[in-house]
Amino acid sequence: MIPRALLAMAALGALTGATSGTSITVTVTDLRNTKGVVRACLTTLEKGFPKCHGDASAQSIVADTAQDLTLTFENVAPGRYAIALLHDENNNGKLDRALMMMPREGYGFSRDAKVVMGPPKFKAAAFDVAGEPLKQAIKMRYML
Repeated sequence: MIPRALLAMAALGALTGATSGTSITVTVTDLRNTKGVVRACLTTLEKGFPKCHGDASAQSIVADTAQDLTLTFENVAPGRYAIALLHDENNNGKLDRALMMMPREGYGFSRDAKVVMGPPKFKAAAFDVAGEPLKQAIKMRYML
């Protein structure tokens, strides 16, 4: 009986537009230009990181670039998350590479996780979300 009541309450919240959770505000630094867009992904899944594929609860933001770029993820439930950023300079929806490996475009990760022979592991970029709004600065990095 209790699980049905919880489902009913969740459905009522969805129908009435009720939201819960907190916000995560990300300041993007060191963009090399204002071409294209910045794509941001917030996920809880270790396996899919740095992409958000397969995470139904993932949040994505696509924003026009600006010298002072701020992104906000809203209604983030408590949990452990990581953020990946892509400066998609030609707005083609993917990270362009040179010589099949080296990224041509900028990237960044929460906790400013470093890249060593590939993207960082989820645990290097992961942070905990509780009830309070969070702020992070993520430095955009470029290899070429």
